[in-house]
Parts: sequence; C-alpha cells; structure tokens
Amino acid sequence: MKAVRFDHFGGPEVLAIVDLPEPHPGPGEVRIAVRAAGVNASDWKKRQGLMDEELPQTLGHEAAGVVDELGEGVADVAVGDRVFGFSAEPAAQAESVVLSHYAPIPPSLDFAAAAAIPAALETATRAIDQLGVRSGHTLLVSGASGSVGSAAVQLAVARGARVIGTASPANHEYLRSLGAEPVAYGDGLAERVRALALEGVDLALDVAGSGVLPELIDLAGGPEHVMTLADFAGAQEHGVRFSRGDAGRAIHAIGEIGELIESGRFSLPVAQTFPLAEVAEAHRVGEKGHARGKLVLVIGE
Repeated sequence: MKAVRFDHFGGPEVLAIVDLPEPHPGPGEVRIAVRAAGVNASDWKKRQGLMDEELPQTLGHEAAGVVDELGEGVADVAVGDRVFGFSAEPAAQAESVVLSHYAPIPPSLDFAAAAAIPAALETATRAIDQLGVRSGHTLLVSGASGSVGSAAVQLAVARGARVIGTASPANHEYLRSLGAEPVAYGDGLAERVRALALEGVDLALDVAGSGVLPELIDLAGGPEHVMTLADFAGAQEHGVRFSRGDAGRAIHAIGEIGELIESGRFSLPVAQTFPLAEVAEAHRVGEKGHARGKLVLVIGE
C-alpha cells in the first residue's frame, strides 16, 4: 500500500510516498480503506524532529474510510461500513490503516469532512471537560477560529455556556456563526473582554499559545481557572494547567458528536484538500498558518 513516510528530518521535501505492507487489525480494531486523512501541526513538528527522535516515521492519527477487515470480537460495524476515528500508530496517511477507536460517519458528512474531526474534537472535548465548562459559565477561548478553538466554542455553547472568542477581525463573523462573541486579540484584550463581561470570565482556554496567559489569569480570577493547550513553558511559569493527552484522552467524543453534527450545532470546515502525493504541499500550506479549517489528504476513490 502507498503511505507517507520520511527517512530523515527536514522541510516538506523530505516527505515521500512509499510502499509498505498492509496492516491487519487486532482484537477490537478495524481496518479501513482510507478515503481521507487529517493533517495536523504535529505532523510538521515530527517532520522537523521536534517531537519524536526515531526514524523512519509515518504520519497521521485520524482518518475516515470504509471498513474492509474486522479484528477479533468486533460486532458493532461490518465490512463496507463508513467509519472515522483514530489509529494508535501514526500511520493514517496511507491507503489502509487500522483504527483502534472508531464510530460511524454521521450521514451528512463526506469522507473529507469526517477526517477533519477526530483530533480537533478530542482535544477540545478533553480541554473543556478538564476545565469543567458547564451551563451558565462564561468561557473565554483565546484562538477561537482554528479547528480546535472552533470545536471548543461549539461544544461549550452546546453545554449552555456563554463563549467569548479571540480572533482576527476577518474571522469575527465566523465566530458569531458558531455562537461566540468575538473580540480582537492583541494589546488591550482585557479591556475588550471586560466591555462584554464587566466582572471578567469564569474560565479561559488558551488554544493559540500567543503569550496571553497573564491576561487570561487576570480575567478569569486566578490560574486555577485557566488551561492552555499550546504554551507549556507559560503554564509552568504562571501555574496554569496544561492539557495533556496522557492524562486521559476524550476518545469517547467521536461516538457522541453525531447528534450535534446532524442537528447543525457542530461543524469543522475543511480549508483545503490534497491528494496523497501532494502531502508536502499540504505541509507548506499548514505551516503558513493562514488556513481557516482543516487540511485533509484525499485518498482512493
């Protein structure tokens, strides 16, 4: 099967499409013929040697496709079903992948839209669960227009929270469409937030990692009310919680999101799709940081 791999660290040019043996599912797993796979910032960090040291590496933890092989004990899906989910190994950017956690694709989604969801949904769900967001809270999301930020906005709104989100002015109408009250980031952020919420906010989530933790702490009334997904050093410096997957992932979210999707209360836009052979271009576009929505590799039929 064809798969993305790199044998040494470097720029997008080190990415290659290689032939690898087809995987087979273990107990409780399924194999899919991949139709689409998500591209994430962790991919280019790995490619640059910033996350994992081993070589060679394959890439991708989220995919959508058609089940073509069942592991022992699997009875909740059948060969031919459309599913999306997570692979335990970073190997989803390929023609076939084994999913360790999966769910039926909501009927209204195509494969690219489904592949855009798992990683952002899990990260956002984990963060707002760990923060304890509930009805009646006012939540400030710093970096609200990206995939994880917009997922967090929609999940918090669905729980009955009031959400204030930071984004560039060009993305303010988008945030309004998600149910958030937009404010511009940058100097004067605290004053702009207090113009909307005089007493500050109950909780704050930093998705962007842009050095705003002191302002978020001030607005939320202390570091215990703030969580960051992107600023590990700042979290240590300011006593803020850093959301880590190894503390328990919210994998369950993919099996629960269908109702919100089908009722029109949750969506993640696909910014651009690329064939598998153009994965290097997907990295170049992603590293520029201007895409609103997910970058997705489209594979197979």
